[in-house]
Amino acid sequence: MESAVLNTLFRRLATHRFCQRGAPAIHHALPTGQRRHSSRYPHTAPQYRGPSSKRPKTSVESNWQQRTDAFPEDKADEFHRYPLVTATDLRTRRERPRRVKMLMRDFIEDSLYNPTYGYFSKNVTIFNAGEPFDFNSIPDEPAFQRVLGQRYTEFEDKLDAIEYNETRQLWHTPTELFQPYYAEAIARYMVSNYKLSLYPYHDLLIYELGAGNGTLMLNILDYIRRTDPQVYARTKFRIIEISPMLASLQQKAADRGHAHCVEILNLSIFDWKTYTPDPCFFLALEVFDNFPHDILRYNPFTSQPLQGQVLIDSAGDFFEFYTPHLDPLASRYLQIRSFATQNRLPPTHPLRSPSPWLRKLRHSLPMAPNLTAPEYIPTRLLHFFTLLSKHFPAHRLITSDFSSLPNATPGHNAPVVQTRYQRRTIPVSTPLVQQGYFDILFPTDFGVMEGVYRAVTGRLTRVDGHGDFMERWSELERGRLGSGENVLGSRGWFGNAKVMVTV
Repeated sequence: MESAVLNTLFRRLATHRFCQRGAPAIHHALPTGQRRHSSRYPHTAPQYRGPSSKRPKTSVESNWQQRTDAFPEDKADEFHRYPLVTATDLRTRRERPRRVKMLMRDFIEDSLYNPTYGYFSKNVTIFNAGEPFDFNSIPDEPAFQRVLGQRYTEFEDKLDAIEYNETRQLWHTPTELFQPYYAEAIARYMVSNYKLSLYPYHDLLIYELGAGNGTLMLNILDYIRRTDPQVYARTKFRIIEISPMLASLQQKAADRGHAHCVEILNLSIFDWKTYTPDPCFFLALEVFDNFPHDILRYNPFTSQPLQGQVLIDSAGDFFEFYTPHLDPLASRYLQIRSFATQNRLPPTHPLRSPSPWLRKLRHSLPMAPNLTAPEYIPTRLLHFFTLLSKHFPAHRLITSDFSSLPNATPGHNAPVVQTRYQRRTIPVSTPLVQQGYFDILFPTDFGVMEGVYRAVTGRLTRVDGHGDFMERWSELERGRLGSGENVLGSRGWFGNAKVMVTV
């Protein structure tokens, strides 16, 4: 245990410069019904970031750095001297890097997925509710919240009895909350479409990306075996999982009667090299939100995009720098988005809000920022779509994720960044935080992503609200509370999520 580091880290959460405009709200870990994580209340932060409590010195501003109301140290010399590294370069490192620079997507990927200190590699625990909830016997939603809170407490008490961990990162998913009904809806959709167009000429081949505890896989296979033994006999289920810890849990789930048809591949999807020509269903449920993004800002007068890089100095402090030279993946994303959306930007995009004349006026004022507010672009998601098109040409994607997230950090399409300490959620206002201790999750703009997916893969899609999909494919009555409220339906939980499928 890095106890000294942890104590220092969480002391600084209360004293660090980015919290000075108001201490961050701290919330109990029980999430609301609208999203996977607890409520967050981010606060405005200067562009200087870092785990150190050292305050930046006022000095001559670098042309490379974003100018804000807090003048950071001039780090231009270090920016030019330090090597540019990627998350792949850092995979074998056992300590967090210093004296380097990297693109924002690489910083986020290293923070979340580094095998030694990454968030998903060492800290994550996914809540398991145990026995399925009997929703019909629960009077109303407040009663369900109480029952869920009690199970959360019991679940974590059992973990603490084995090993106490005050920084345990615990969260839930629709799969766990609504088991087995949620997975059965997915299975019903796949079996119906499989029998309509693929049976009996092909096997039912299912890939799942990031399978958590393995609950979705287990519930899907249980349902198919129970309802259609002939289809089950031709079913193959393959999991692609980057985390060795979660892969072990998934194997234990597969051993509960389905080991003969389950294969668990412990690797990153972005390391996939195998060509798979067979028709398959590809499940990516609550995966896009943790795909790394790049950060852009725009010249307020010329609208030229500048791509953000993260400088980590010798003290381990973080600084943002922006350069007009876009890397190939970011440049390709902007080109494809422009084609897919016919150059129509969302109303909240930095180049549309405020209007161009007001933006120029605002940035002409003394001490005004020299770049627009940030935009986060899903470059890893574009990479994923390209990989699907190249290696899984006959795939049918089934994905569900958050279309919006409340209390995100500043910027367009910006993430929620939070950690958990002593069973309470601590939100912060920047993704530039101690690597491995914070969840960084993004909303998905399905209006844009549907167009990008179609442009990359050439496949047609359908987007539904999460509840609308459940109403069409689940046993809806199983989610009805005594009051008549339905946790699965269009007015139920996870109302800020959408489902996109290949048609």
